[in-house]
Amino acid sequence: QVQLVESGGGLVQPGGSLTLSCVGSGFTFKLYDMRWFRQAPGKGLEWLSDINNIGSRTTYANSVKDRFTVYRDNAKNTLYLHMNSLKPEDTALYFCSKSTGERGQGTQVTVSS
Repeated sequence: QVQLVESGGGLVQPGGSLTLSCVGSGFTFKLYDMRWFRQAPGKGLEWLSDINNIGSRTTYANSVKDRFTVYRDNAKNTLYLHMNSLKPEDTALYFCSKSTGERGQGTQVTVSS
């Protein structure tokens, strides 16, 4: 079955950087567009970014545009989210998602001094 496993979260100071990873299995990774979402405490799910199956096209939410970069390595079945200039309001549980809706358990990012 489809499995998506996120990693790379942690505690980072404001202004810092972090790169999240998401390894997919149980499906042909290179055939699917992928997405990143996050959910902050007490808030709903927020879409962050899409990347097409070959990594040639990306889109971003305004809240993260110019700070976050999504990319993928299809040879490793891995999706990435590189996050720069992190702010306390970026604190959330971050999820990757296959374009058909399946998602992982998430990785926690906490931005705090």
